[in-house]
Amino acid sequence: MRILVVEDDPDLRRVLTDALKDNGYVVDSAGDGVEGHYLGENEPYDAVILDLGLPEMDGIKVLEKWRKAGRTMPVLILTARDRWSDKVKGLDAGADDYVVKPFFTEEVLARIRTLLRRSAGISTSDIECGPLRIDTRAARVTVEGNPVKLTSLEYRLLAYLAHHKGRVVSRTELVEHLYDQDFDRDSNTIEVFVGRLRKKLGISLIQTLRGLGYKLDESAAEPEANAAH
Repeated sequence: MRILVVEDDPDLRRVLTDALKDNGYVVDSAGDGVEGHYLGENEPYDAVILDLGLPEMDGIKVLEKWRKAGRTMPVLILTARDRWSDKVKGLDAGADDYVVKPFFTEEVLARIRTLLRRSAGISTSDIECGPLRIDTRAARVTVEGNPVKLTSLEYRLLAYLAHHKGRVVSRTELVEHLYDQDFDRDSNTIEVFVGRLRKKLGISLIQTLRGLGYKLDESAAEPEANAAH
């Protein structure tokens, strides 16, 4: 999952960025409204953390421009303003949730998880697909109750497919949402990691649709040894 943090306070921006990265997210950041607006307008994000009190262009204006341009990613606004009218302005501008400063980082992480689940139509923190279960709070994966040890990138790939289970996800979309901006997007590492995931899960839940991409589909579940790929 790829997150954008738009916050002018460098210390707070670093704290949020580090916390998100530690929890398995790919993170881009901006220190003013103009840069933040540009990134949100031109890059694919699964969610955005947006401060309202930004230099160059305030957060409300940034959000209004995104929504006017048809950008639909979930947005969590941060504000030091505790007046109810400011919160209402943010929500009316298109925000999905808000946190008032000062806040606990764990609360922001929990709200981001909730926004990601909500945008995917998932109501709980556990995502299930046949015998596969993903605990998004703990980044823990089990198959038929047995834990599966994954690398950070393997988990991010599986979690992204799980948040979009039943839908074909192109290789380009996976690269855009799983890697930093400077990643070599012509590489074939997605195929490598899909192969590793299949072996570690031991069941064939990840379908390859040649020329289209990948799909997590519980109807295809069978022991990997018997599955054709």
